[in-house]
Amino acid sequence: MESSHGCRVVVPIDLKKKPRQQKPPLHNRWHPDIPPVAEVRTGEVFRVEMVDFSGGGITKEYTAEDIKYADPSIVHYLSGPIRILDVDGNPAKPGDLLVVEICNLGPLPGDEWGFTAIFDRENGGGFLTDHFPCATKAIWYFEGIYAYSPHIPGVRFPGLTHPGIVGTAPSMELLNIWNERERELEETGLQSLKLCEVLHSRPLANLPSTKGCFLGKIEEGTPEWERIAQEAARTIPGRENGGNCDIKNLSRGSKVYLPVFVDGANLSTGDMHFSQGDGEVAFCGAIEMSGFLELKCEIIRDGMKEYLTPMGPTPLHVNPIFEIGPVEPRFSEWLVFEGISVDESGRQHFLDASVAYKRAVLNAIDYLSRFGYTKEQVYLLLSCCPCEGRISGIVDSPNALATLAIPTSIFDQDIRPKTNKVPIGPRLVRNPNIPQCSYDGKLPTTKNPCATT
Repeated sequence: MESSHGCRVVVPIDLKKKPRQQKPPLHNRWHPDIPPVAEVRTGEVFRVEMVDFSGGGITKEYTAEDIKYADPSIVHYLSGPIRILDVDGNPAKPGDLLVVEICNLGPLPGDEWGFTAIFDRENGGGFLTDHFPCATKAIWYFEGIYAYSPHIPGVRFPGLTHPGIVGTAPSMELLNIWNERERELEETGLQSLKLCEVLHSRPLANLPSTKGCFLGKIEEGTPEWERIAQEAARTIPGRENGGNCDIKNLSRGSKVYLPVFVDGANLSTGDMHFSQGDGEVAFCGAIEMSGFLELKCEIIRDGMKEYLTPMGPTPLHVNPIFEIGPVEPRFSEWLVFEGISVDESGRQHFLDASVAYKRAVLNAIDYLSRFGYTKEQVYLLLSCCPCEGRISGIVDSPNALATLAIPTSIFDQDIRPKTNKVPIGPRLVRNPNIPQCSYDGKLPTTKNPCATT
């Protein structure tokens, strides 16, 4: 099959079919034994299509019920694995670097919409789940390069479209390293990590599970499927293989230099985003969509040893390198919010960038809610608009300093502080009808006594 641009479609998607019905089949775990569904040679431009991360489970409907009861075991649906060969037909080998160039990308034709959401605190939560425990959703529509939402009126911005996940398959040795360290965190983290009580991360890790597991060509119910499903890593976090890095600048013209751990590299991709802010702070926080990538690969033989230094006890403890492309929106004016590593209770943390960034985001949410928005609207907006997060200071004890910069031109009103007060009745019409569910759980909610209501 060829795309309209003439390149070969190695993983097509039929939008009328559910994830289980797609051919070739999709997968949602990392494991060296998931067989490739396609093969490409270096230098060839090829097209990969993908469903949104939920596989259509989250819909266009103006309701948050699908968010509240979303099945977290199924994410993310990935297209691949794709076996990479050089021009002579020799596969990429462990120790090589796989260079993946993004030549083109976008939404699938006829499916030009997306969503941003806050997961229910009992069902995944997010960075600010202790402040925003209710399942909430905003639908976005695309007009060329721009996105707008009826649920967050008064804003419009160009998308920096990118895949959230690009990664290679782990070797069995690397997979065992992942599972061992993440299981230890899950078992001991609540007792040993003071940060847990500040960020309320739930769960601490996502361990292998047969529930919701898709393994591509491997037939469900077979002994092989059962074995692999119990070992295969979830796709939630980024790891040494790349994976769910959520780097918003990986758009047209970008390159990813991925470590190769198995013969053929077994490249997979998915989780397309129309736009995202740094940190994707609402967790389901980019503008999630179906989409396509047109890619070209090269192989740097023995590139891991040449270019990557292990930051750990084995040669496998490496991380990818990313080369940002030349295409991105141009903004000239920003409003920047600072945060320091002091939490909402006033407790001092030592050089903790997570606490500092949390405070920067909370400061921005509270500020922008003065201009006619609900705080949930602002939280969703800061998760998906092209805002920029920075660790601005990480050496001046005891406070880490993080910043969140918001481009002011995305708003249809002037949001800068002025000598006169915030105007009464700004041009934005407050829209309280954003799709939202009640929170029915029992977990405590963080209250900042000095914040506005």
